[in-house]
Amino acid sequence: MKLIKRILRVLALFIILFSLFAWISGRTYLFKAAYYNFAKIDDYKHFTNNTVATGNFQPWQVSKQYNKAVLPDTLTNLLENLKSVGLLMIKNDSIVCEKYWDGYSDSSLSGSFSMAKSITSLLIGVAIKEGKIKSVQEPVGDFLPEFKEGEKAKLKIIDLLTMSSGSNWDESYINPLSVTAELYYGADAYKTATGVKMVKQPGSIHEYKSGDTQLLGLLLEKATGSSLSNYAAQKLWQPLGAAHPALWSTDHEAGNEKAYCCFNSNTRDFARIGKLMLDSGKWKGVPIIDSDYYAKSITPCGISDNTGKACDYYGYQWWIDPEHKEIFYARGILGQYIIVIPSKKIIIVRLGKRTAIKRVHTVPTEVRYLINWGLGS
Repeated sequence: MKLIKRILRVLALFIILFSLFAWISGRTYLFKAAYYNFAKIDDYKHFTNNTVATGNFQPWQVSKQYNKAVLPDTLTNLLENLKSVGLLMIKNDSIVCEKYWDGYSDSSLSGSFSMAKSITSLLIGVAIKEGKIKSVQEPVGDFLPEFKEGEKAKLKIIDLLTMSSGSNWDESYINPLSVTAELYYGADAYKTATGVKMVKQPGSIHEYKSGDTQLLGLLLEKATGSSLSNYAAQKLWQPLGAAHPALWSTDHEAGNEKAYCCFNSNTRDFARIGKLMLDSGKWKGVPIIDSDYYAKSITPCGISDNTGKACDYYGYQWWIDPEHKEIFYARGILGQYIIVIPSKKIIIVRLGKRTAIKRVHTVPTEVRYLINWGLGS
């Protein structure tokens, strides 16, 4: 009994000290981080959200071979071990394979995590096509006053797109005190993202930073005079004929969208992003994004990374398979993917709760399996 009381006292003291630290340091987001613990695919339920509205629905065709082919056992086992909730393959504009787990369906909302980075990149391409952004060489300071002076004034849009900002952003998913945790759980994305300091020459080294994408989202709002969700609805979701409204999580009610993550949708509608990219940034022949921008989006940026080698796996917020350089994909931290295989006219969407730990030249194990499945189809 004495031991239990002692444990309760220690626990109470910890809670009091934790609370005092959170309040005194201004890190009140820690309460939410502690309560929800680790990020999950249904976190949109815990956040405020802006709706990405639909227009006229354009249904996918369903192939005569729909779900007739049996998935390889090795792929099925891997997907189930990694707690997949949705798998979709579209070939020649028709759905050929579709599978769901854990009560999910073709209309279930699921978090995209960093697949949202690729969507934000597409919106930059739209803004360039419309002349609202002059080019990727435009200074970030033209849109965000925090980047008008000093070392920050050297930062250009292309540096954010290629994850080579040179900022001191800490891309830590474990440390609750990291700026990434603050951006995810906090209530002021603008302050968090613009508060970075420059520690390296912009464009000199490729380092993955969610803060770079958040800055892209913030400058998009300045350039377009629209929220990300409204711009995405008008320029992507409606022209692409999405079936269901998407939710883009925000930092607070009517606040800034979390541009680097938190675009919530379903397999069939995510696949429309893949179809747009498969068709070189066009939808039914109509250009949606700037053609030059599209080409560079899926071309390796070639900037040296932390290994000292030229980056051959990342373009403008899109991942590229170094083994098959025509294949590119959007990627989320818990194994969310939109994979595009142009030579086969295939789009694969996988949504789930886990990703394999093993990476081979940046490519997750399940992505390699999915690519091989697509190439063999």
